[in-house]
Amino acid sequence: MTTPHATAYIDHLTRERRPPNTIAAARRVLRSLPDADTATREDVEAWWASRSHLSPATRSNDLAILRTFYAWCRRWERRDDDPTLRIDAPKVPRGLPRPMSRADLTRLLPTLPDDLRRAVCLGAYGGLRVSEAAALTWLDVDLETRRIRVLGKGGKTRLVGMSPLLLDELLPDAGGNVVTAGGAPYTAGTLQRKVNRAIRAAGVDCTYHQLRHRFGTVALAATGNLLAVSRAMGHASPATTAIYAATSDADLDVIADAVTR
Repeated sequence: MTTPHATAYIDHLTRERRPPNTIAAARRVLRSLPDADTATREDVEAWWASRSHLSPATRSNDLAILRTFYAWCRRWERRDDDPTLRIDAPKVPRGLPRPMSRADLTRLLPTLPDDLRRAVCLGAYGGLRVSEAAALTWLDVDLETRRIRVLGKGGKTRLVGMSPLLLDELLPDAGGNVVTAGGAPYTAGTLQRKVNRAIRAAGVDCTYHQLRHRFGTVALAATGNLLAVSRAMGHASPATTAIYAATSDADLDVIADAVTR
């Protein structure tokens, strides 16, 4: 990246300890524009038109990244305008989560090496994102209260409960990084690729993120407490967590039974 404002913005994200995948996405989007520093409205709108073949979710995410960059430029007086102003983000259909089943998880775990097994358990039993699992250290694990301190998106910290099962899977405390047992931590991208390859090798048609879907679905079914599950998962809004109600709503079973009587 050669443009001064874009370079300074990436440096800012790094200093703020934003997740590596967030930084990589910002770098990718800024590079896709010929000169993000000086781009006019017409330049940005031409860039937007050139991306019409991409999915609505990808376009919406890329536009959000670019808008955040220009908001940062305005805040630090690097620009006094927002060239994305006339662009409307596409509507993104909200699909239902596809949680990994208990049977698939039971089948998967015995096939994994120790490091990937710990990562999978952090996703399935703790609801951690792959970037959060990759960065977790034993300093963030409170063995007495059985709580995990998770640094999530936007530098926000939350506490996650740790069941005896999850604790057993993580121990022993080797110090340093939890997943690698004190070794050099994986980047989020590397860990995600390793876990997803191992899942496919076990014959399970899922990804790491579907472990988190499982956590949200089971947690909401067990508690019915949307706000508590939202906090545990680190969602910015309970509305995001509400999608898990669609697959954990016990009333659907009541209806299904009632209509067959």
